[in-house]
Amino acid sequence: MKNAKFIPAIVLSAVAITGTSVLAAGPKDREPVSFEELDANGDGQVTQEEMQAQRSQRFTNADTDGDGQLSVEEVQAARQQRTNDRVAKMFEKHDANNDGYLSEDELPKQRRADKMFDRIDADNSGGISEQEFADAKDKMGRHKKKRDAADSDNN
Repeated sequence: MKNAKFIPAIVLSAVAITGTSVLAAGPKDREPVSFEELDANGDGQVTQEEMQAQRSQRFTNADTDGDGQLSVEEVQAARQQRTNDRVAKMFEKHDANNDGYLSEDELPKQRRADKMFDRIDADNSGGISEQEFADAKDKMGRHKKKRDAADSDNN
């Protein structure tokens, strides 16, 4: 039971640490770091040194001219490369007929859309009223403010 709580806590800590780097794209845009990526020596435990090494490696990879500083262009290039890699992975995973195109049938299914709709449809009418939409928008805004405040407290 301890491991069931410990591993997500480590991953969450790793994401928080890497999220402080100048390359941070925000929680919705970031590909999560796997435990295996963080556990550099493969001993089944992630140390603070391993998390710092992963962060430093991301910085080094983005610092293409090796001057120890990141320019706007280097950050943009690193960001674009991550986007290109994600798109390539998506095609590899979902292009069932390997034709180089994604048809609507091959697109990933929206797993959370139905749950989100049900949460917003507070009166279970099968439709979202203007008031339910406004309430959901306000709730998301409050959640974002809390998250932003927590992020600024951690910096």
